[in-house]
Amino acid sequence: MTELPTTLPTTMTAIEISQPGGPEVLVPAERPVPAAGEGEVLVRVSAAGVNRPDVLQRLGGYAPPAGASDIPGLEIAGTVVAAGPGTSRFQPGDTVCALVAGGGYAEYCTVHETNALPLPAGLPVSEAAAIPETFFTVWTNVFDRGALQPGETLLIHGGASGIGTTAIQLGKAFGATVFVTAGTPEKCRACEELGADLAIDYKSADFVEVVKKATDKRGVDVILDMVGGDYVPRNYQAAAEEGRIVQIAFLHGYKAEIDLNPLMRKRLTHTGSTLRPRPVAFKAQIARALEEKVWPLIAAGKVKPVMDSRFPLTRAGEAHARIDADHTGKIVLETGL
Repeated sequence: MTELPTTLPTTMTAIEISQPGGPEVLVPAERPVPAAGEGEVLVRVSAAGVNRPDVLQRLGGYAPPAGASDIPGLEIAGTVVAAGPGTSRFQPGDTVCALVAGGGYAEYCTVHETNALPLPAGLPVSEAAAIPETFFTVWTNVFDRGALQPGETLLIHGGASGIGTTAIQLGKAFGATVFVTAGTPEKCRACEELGADLAIDYKSADFVEVVKKATDKRGVDVILDMVGGDYVPRNYQAAAEEGRIVQIAFLHGYKAEIDLNPLMRKRLTHTGSTLRPRPVAFKAQIARALEEKVWPLIAAGKVKPVMDSRFPLTRAGEAHARIDADHTGKIVLETGL
């Protein structure tokens, strides 16, 4: 338990989006420190993860859910400094990481305590801030919606991303054969070093042909896709009979021309989800599953967030320039608190 100051500040530094646009629109500003409401805790943020949904919000394409902070940032780690009415698990001084619907790019942030988790044993707080958004996303989409089972094959598009590096490790930890696509030979090697059985450079090879060859023409059981667009019909070709395709983003666009015959002939399931607007109670279910099934793997060093880079909170624009350009793994902002 961390020793706390006797009084809290009334204002804090936070990152605002001055207008939709490039990384330069992220500017430090002074905001009031939020108060913990019913069932919530107030966290003094040590670090906050940087994710693709933050980029979409910066560009003006992903508004916060009703009631959420307009400050970007979906995952944090730090110390609880106040507990609102109705809380029972976390108390001031506890160190947590948490999934939030907004407000992470700030020195203080509130979260419903059911969406917070204790730091995995031995994990630095800056790395813990890189866990919630990606681990919650991978668990609910790969293991819940995609129903990945031991012995099945998983294809991950964007294997070197924060989502991808998490999905590789969890897929392998739970007994799957893991294939990935990535954009450079270096990223492919990084994915294989994490445990991917096969990494495909999508710029020099057709992932459909490679997957078919690697599976003796059978195809893969589960596909985690954040690309969309022209990947959708190709995913249908790469999927095995009874395959499940889970859509979580659309880097190539929302629209695609699709031959639906493989969907029927192979009895495919094409589903998808967004996490940010889902209810607190739904996210709490994911948190419980992660604490039970994944936290022991992190504590044992079998699974860990892959870190790309760290930036001070006030240099959030540089962090976004990094995620816009090229990266492998997670980027975090550190407050110095």
